[in-house]
Amino acid sequence: MDVVKLILDIIFYPPIYQLLLIGLVGSLVVVIFILWFERKATARVQRRLGPYHVAPRVAGFPQLVADLVRYAFQEVIIPRTVDAGIFILAPIVATILSILPIAVVPLTSNPGYWPVPMDYSVLVALAISTVSPIFLILAGWASNNKFSIIGGVREAFVITAYELIAILSILAASATVLSFNFVDVVEAQSRIWFIILNPLAFLAAFLAVLMATSGFPFEIPESENEVVAGPFTEYSGLLYGLNMGAAYMKRFALSILMALAFLGGWAPYTPGEGILSGYLIPSIIVIAKATVLMMAFSFTRSVYGRFRLDQALDGAWRLVFPMAILGFGLALLEAYLGVV
Repeated sequence: MDVVKLILDIIFYPPIYQLLLIGLVGSLVVVIFILWFERKATARVQRRLGPYHVAPRVAGFPQLVADLVRYAFQEVIIPRTVDAGIFILAPIVATILSILPIAVVPLTSNPGYWPVPMDYSVLVALAISTVSPIFLILAGWASNNKFSIIGGVREAFVITAYELIAILSILAASATVLSFNFVDVVEAQSRIWFIILNPLAFLAAFLAVLMATSGFPFEIPESENEVVAGPFTEYSGLLYGLNMGAAYMKRFALSILMALAFLGGWAPYTPGEGILSGYLIPSIIVIAKATVLMMAFSFTRSVYGRFRLDQALDGAWRLVFPMAILGFGLALLEAYLGVV
């Protein structure tokens, strides 16, 4: 029994469990499900008979598996003109950094399952989330292709506008409880979730995350009809799949942050003692809420057209940024009044 306990303690040691099982394996499972949901929902809404009716007995999964196999075994072509080192490493590092915020946030209030106090977990997670886009821009630069460079510049414009909004909106949850600890943020939502107390901050965060991860209607850097495949024009095979998957993985990581900040985290469940009730169940609840957010993000592809770059940036600075400021101000007001 001591050996079993030791193995379980190693598996569920938070940095290992959250980075490898939730961050890597969990995000892959959720992303595969979201890709399936996105295809089916879009096909249903837009009456695309092919994607909606393909392999109806198994819900169309063979088409998704075929695409994944194609990306996995397709030849990776590295043009002679690229900066090969950065060209290869950029999508790999971007993918790793996309899921890294998951490793630094507590997914339970049980102190026995976190190695160090995370009094600044909100700031640490948000800081890490801003690093991965740099490597997407590097991918465009290293491609030494004018379409890739244009796509990278467009990515930079988008990041400048919406990363700031996403950070400010999620920090509104910290402002409400006057703490940068996600445990304090979640426990303050035991009676009422912050999505109800501060819908402005939630909506601004929702739009900012959608834009920062190139989701419709903001799929601008990779707009095929304008700049080929954006910063990923020269990529192929598994490296191209990593570039595309990194956006979904980052969306999953940011969805977990939003679930903790606005949807009550593991609430209404109260973590108990032991691995199952103290850690596993709370983390599953958070993942379930993040998956629902991912489904909402994906559904926008079905009902909206793509914005132009100028439209997206204009909306960011004229509408969403003021909304985030108002949401942050509302959070400070609620903190002053002692609402929670």
